[in-house]
Amino acid sequence: MRSFEDLVAEGNAVPTEGWNVSWFEGRATEQRPSWGYQRLIGERLAGVESALDLQTGGGEVLAGVPVAPPRLVATESWAPNLEIARHNLAKHGASVVSVLDWEDLPFDSSSFELVISRHPTVTIWPEIARVLEPGGSYLSQQVGAGSVRELTDFVMGPQPVGVERDPQAVASQAEAVGLEVVELRPESLRLEFFDIAAVVHFLRKVIWIVPGFTVEAYGERLRALHEQIEADGSFVATTERFLIEARKPAG
Repeated sequence: MRSFEDLVAEGNAVPTEGWNVSWFEGRATEQRPSWGYQRLIGERLAGVESALDLQTGGGEVLAGVPVAPPRLVATESWAPNLEIARHNLAKHGASVVSVLDWEDLPFDSSSFELVISRHPTVTIWPEIARVLEPGGSYLSQQVGAGSVRELTDFVMGPQPVGVERDPQAVASQAEAVGLEVVELRPESLRLEFFDIAAVVHFLRKVIWIVPGFTVEAYGERLRALHEQIEADGSFVATTERFLIEARKPAG
């Protein structure tokens, strides 16, 4: 059995660039939403001439679709991900543009038939409405309110659950800029960690679960969690996901 110190050191050393999650195999499992986001966007991309992927990360999800439209653009804000995304998306002929998540988009109005985004940190609805062509759609899988709150509360103590990621609140924001919400589907899913190394890497990678997380700052809570995992076999949390599609009126 490996020591707490060895496991924490391993989780703290794994690179966090990109969204390749193969390192977690055997260490953590996450239930996937029923709609199958990659398959869904693959179907949509095959039927349009232009598409924009916001906050693409390392482009891993987008790279996995079988067919890309003639014009495919992706944005990413984190510098280490830009070259990874450019490499992953080269086979689709996509251009990857550096754009901060909260910035206005550097694209002409009414320039994309489809805008997609998986797990955006923020959704700038006025900009999405602006760059969509009339009749175009925004399709996104998003993180819902209170996702993985069991882990947040264990590490930080009980925390309030904000309403800004509530699916109905997000739908209202889309409608406020003139988009029509044609689908809104939430799901609660199981996330399970089998060792503390997986927890450490997850908290370093998904930085909003425990804001400002470092091993040094939360060493005592990590040790307590390690002991709980050793006793119970795993630590179980709940991820909140929702699918939203919002359409720009054609008129």
